[in-house]
Amino acid sequence: MALTPAELRAHLLRGALLAFPVTPFTPEGELDLPRLRDQVQYVLSHGPDGLFICGGTGEFFSLTAAEWRAAVGAAVEEVGGAVPVLAGCGYGTAMAREYAAEAAALGCDGVLVLPPYLLAAEQEGLYAHYAAVAAAAPIGAVIYQRDNAVFAPATVARLAQLPTLAGFKDGLGEVERLQRIALLTEGRLPLLNGLPTAEASQLALGAVGAVSYSSAVFNFMPSVAMRFYRAWRAGDRAATGALLFSFFCPFCELRERRRGYAVSLIKAGLTVCGRPCGPVRPPLVEVLPEHLEELRAMLRGIGVEVRA
Repeated sequence: MALTPAELRAHLLRGALLAFPVTPFTPEGELDLPRLRDQVQYVLSHGPDGLFICGGTGEFFSLTAAEWRAAVGAAVEEVGGAVPVLAGCGYGTAMAREYAAEAAALGCDGVLVLPPYLLAAEQEGLYAHYAAVAAAAPIGAVIYQRDNAVFAPATVARLAQLPTLAGFKDGLGEVERLQRIALLTEGRLPLLNGLPTAEASQLALGAVGAVSYSSAVFNFMPSVAMRFYRAWRAGDRAATGALLFSFFCPFCELRERRRGYAVSLIKAGLTVCGRPCGPVRPPLVEVLPEHLEELRAMLRGIGVEVRA
């Protein structure tokens, strides 16, 4: 049985490491459900506190509605209630509401509401959009701040009053804005670090109240992702600093070489670690051979077994 929004909110407020399974495709670019089920089980076996399925790393933007439904349904079945599952939803208000309602029907515990399609809106418009999506289903809704969805702290405080709002995920990285949101919501609203390679910014965002974050690298190096998370929770600056220096900061530098690498590098990491999940879909591009070699070297440097 799915968590109530209040239960999901409490779960995230305690602090959670959330994994972001990729959406596998066949070499021809078709949805690969058997591989998806396998990847969800692999991620789940390493102990995350929840899963985002068909989100940004899961290429929500490239899936048809039928593919999204099949992938979300398969993930919920594989998880079997072991941890909360949140599905990506978005586009215009009407479509996002349909996705949210379908996610509830499929057994999800919540939805990650991506920015509305294309438009940059006034704060009142953002409030109306997210309030409508949050009201579309009886499960928790997590707002995702990034790109064209940038919230004034007062707007977030207003949204926090909605009964189904379960969290605020930040993909912008403005520490002052997040600090003001934390103050206005008085610790009642879970703040999640949603920046790409969140480990690289978690020390900073955690200091202003982001007690939970999502890890995309969990896909191909779950043991290292868990090691970083536990060290951060324990306040072990020596351990987090060593991992930041040896892997996460160099990985971020590699990620910035080409647009879309925040997703492409994750699938590349799976390939070099022997768990290939197929290509990315356009408009994303594959990782260049020379960058793939750099990734292999980084992983070898921290003791992760890779394929030649």
